[in-house]
Parts: sequence; structure tokens; C-alpha cells
Amino acid sequence: MEIPFSRWHAAIPLRRSRRSYDSAALEPDQLDQLRTVCGEFRPFPQARAELVTESPDRIFRGAVGPYGKIKGARALIAFIGDMDDPYVQEKVGYIGEAVILEAMAMGLATCWVGGFFRPKVAASVVGVGKNERVLAVTPVGRAVENVTREERIMTGFGRNHRRKPLAELVTGVAQPDWPQWVKPALEAARIAPSAINRQPWRFYVEPHSITVSVDNSRFSFGVSKRLDCGIAMLHIEVAALDAGVQGRWEFLEAPGVARFAVESGG
Repeated sequence: MEIPFSRWHAAIPLRRSRRSYDSAALEPDQLDQLRTVCGEFRPFPQARAELVTESPDRIFRGAVGPYGKIKGARALIAFIGDMDDPYVQEKVGYIGEAVILEAMAMGLATCWVGGFFRPKVAASVVGVGKNERVLAVTPVGRAVENVTREERIMTGFGRNHRRKPLAELVTGVAQPDWPQWVKPALEAARIAPSAINRQPWRFYVEPHSITVSVDNSRFSFGVSKRLDCGIAMLHIEVAALDAGVQGRWEFLEAPGVARFAVESGG
């Protein structure tokens, strides 16, 4: 499956995490579209997404976390990785964000949940291989029309979408010398979601590439920072494609994550 870059790029600034959903089931065509993306968007064989159409309540039951409970969702998508792969976290973040952006483009709501769900229950529901693990999940559905009081209190709704300026995140080639595709790619990465909005990514710009790395090696809130960086990777590539630039990812040893190198144009 090729990346529908214009569709997903338009969804990036609109995405918000929602934790309260109405109780209506998704339409059959919506479920079919989500299944198609989960099944066909497999750029890395070691990472996959699975749609679960039964109530996800038992996967979330008792899982409050820093942002409150998931309420009312009728479906869930699990993001699964092969733990034998040293780059599994970033690959799961990349493919998971692709599915989330497609859901957003369909007018549905989602919420990345990494550290506050029941992974063993999720694994039993979706079915995993010997070396696979459910690393994260998202509810998917229609959010309640108005943001609930609990969501506002728990998330500081609106405020938690604030992001660090690029000046704090980027080194390398000075901004006046960036190729035209670089700024939209970095702006898209800058507003990517991350656990508790920690924004662990750092970017190094060269004339024909962007390197993603993590700010430090501390593991917090039960979610790998490399998974967060995988989300930012997807945003970089989507924005680059929308600017007419194709590239490829090269995975790196820590503290590096991956380098996006231009193949043509740019």
C-alpha cells in the first residue's frame, strides 16, 4: 500500500487524543477501510496492526493512567511487534501512526495508549506469535460531541497540544539553507504525539537528509521513546512526500533512531 500522503498530511494538525466516545458502533464501510489499512500497510514485516471489533473495555478496565479512563469505545486497534527485531519500537510507532492518521482522515477519533492497558488481555484477543508483543493500542470510534469535563481536567485539553519550537529540537544545517521540503517535514514531526507530550525526538539536518534521535535513554511511563520517534518518522515522510520528495529510512544504533535520506528531488 502506497502512502496517501496528501490525505494523511492534512490529518496531522487535526489529530487530538480523545478518551470519551459515544456508544454507536462503526459503520461497516468504516470497519472495512480500517481493516484494509491494517492489513495492507506493512512497510516493515516485524510490525503490524489488528482491528478488534468487540468492546475493548476489558483491555482498558482499571487502566486510568495520567489522562483518565477510556470510555465508551466500541472498537480498538492493537499495534504489535516482533520483539526479536532491534528496531521494533520505532517500526510499531510508524505503522501505528499511519493507521491513526487514516482513522482521523475518516472523521474518527483515536488515542495512543502505551503504558496503561492490559497487554496480556490484548494479546489474547488479537492473537500474537511466539516473539510478538502488543506494544500499544488505540480506541477508535466517534468521540462525544463535546469534550467532557474529565477530559479537560485530565489532559488540559488544548494546552497539551503545545510543542517545543524547532529551534530547541534541530541542529545541523542552518534553517536559511534548508531545502524547501525540510521545514514542512520538521513541522509535521514537531507536532507528533508522544507519551505525556514528552517530545523526545531530536533532528539533525544535512543537505539531503534528516536524522531522528532520542533526547536521552531514560525509559518512562512504560512506553519506549523510540516508539514516539517512530511516530515522528511517519510524519516526516508524509510531509516530504506531499512536498514532492521521496526518501528511504535507514535505522541507526542508539541514541540514533533513523535517517531519512532523499532518493530524488529535494
